[in-house]
Amino acid sequence: MTTTSDPTAPGITADDLQHAVRLSLTTLRGAAVTTTAADWQHPAGTLTWSCWETVEHLADDLFAYAAQLGLDAPALDTEVPFLWERRREGGPANVTYADPEAGTTGLLHVLESCGAMLTAVVRTVPADRRAYHCFGLSDAEGFAAMGIVETLVHTHDIATGLGVPFHPPAGLCGQVLGRLFPDAPTDTDRWPTLLWATGRGELPGRERRTSWRWFAAPKGGAAAGPAV
Repeated sequence: MTTTSDPTAPGITADDLQHAVRLSLTTLRGAAVTTTAADWQHPAGTLTWSCWETVEHLADDLFAYAAQLGLDAPALDTEVPFLWERRREGGPANVTYADPEAGTTGLLHVLESCGAMLTAVVRTVPADRRAYHCFGLSDAEGFAAMGIVETLVHTHDIATGLGVPFHPPAGLCGQVLGRLFPDAPTDTDRWPTLLWATGRGELPGRERRTSWRWFAAPKGGAAAGPAV
């Protein structure tokens, strides 16, 4: 199985990440107009987390990636030692949480803010910057790609839980498939393929994934890490 990023895949930029976050916010803000607070406590797609918790988890992912990559000399063998805590058994372990009193408007401000942090870090760090991820060391482009995947698939989870559509552009999905999922098929529709690659969908002639991982090493480099 191929375990290295495709060196010919289109480069992924901070603008691509910003675009993904804005797509997510547009969808979720639209959903907030037509849903109630109780709706955001429904499960997010096939996850055991609620839609609210999944937004918090997504925001926390983007925050954590920014924090990891933003150090002048990032640790190459561990994460920045924030205190991750669960608010309930089985809930996501986060550093950041939204104030429930701020409602969905405040929740989505938290997501927007964390997305802006990662976008700014990706835009400004040196090209040779490397930082730790549990799937192996990565660079700014890799963290941007990881942030895009987190944003797209978790927005899918939340949108499914809220009963609203979400269909990101094929080009953006293709970019992150080429960067992070070199073992994914290249002759299938890009959005369904990204959902399949992350264990969220079916592809004709292929078994549904029950575990998955991405390969975030800089292009041309190897990556190592367990499946999730």
